[in-house]
Amino acid sequence: MREDIVTGAKFPDYILPDHTRTPRRLSDLQGDQFMVIMLTRGFFCPKDRQQMLELVRFHPQLAVGYTQVVTITTDDWHTTNNYRQQTSAPWPFLYDEERIVQKDLDIKEYTDTSHDVMIPHTIVLGRGLEVAKVYNGYYYWGRPSVAELHAELRELARRTYSDWDITRPELRKKWQEGDKSDFYPYGKNSISMETLMLQMAGAVDQYAGRAKGH
Repeated sequence: MREDIVTGAKFPDYILPDHTRTPRRLSDLQGDQFMVIMLTRGFFCPKDRQQMLELVRFHPQLAVGYTQVVTITTDDWHTTNNYRQQTSAPWPFLYDEERIVQKDLDIKEYTDTSHDVMIPHTIVLGRGLEVAKVYNGYYYWGRPSVAELHAELRELARRTYSDWDITRPELRKKWQEGDKSDFYPYGKNSISMETLMLQMAGAVDQYAGRAKGH
């Protein structure tokens, strides 16, 4: 992994086609939410498939926790669709046959002489594609468990949302006075409830460009 892809850095805003062959920009897929990116070897890898199945089971919690998911693979379009369908993953799969991500991040799995793939990584991003955590999954146990993702996202949310603890007297006072600036998504610089619901549903074509950023 490139040395500059560390906690606090901005992850590259790649544009790649998704499983419908529609070009997607990572920041558009993210909106103003968190994001978990799975860089996968591809359809053939049983380790990646097992991790994918765990993420599928975890996904309902990610959705209500304002967290997007995206998978990036070097498979072709047809194989990418098979991969997504056979794991029942509801999120976007981006395919990168030209190995743009593999080359840019310097994650070619050089020990695999049969496939030109990426070393698997799982990356947790805060708002604005800010890197919160990078997991190297070359060995399966290097990948985050659902419990680890939960803990990482909890800490990320605690740092991100100013209304994390609404029992604080000063927050209660602000709300009672009609000052919602510190409350998500009601604040002046936040997003509409409509956009929030669209992001939770993954309806990127409807919400892209609406979020105001934070």
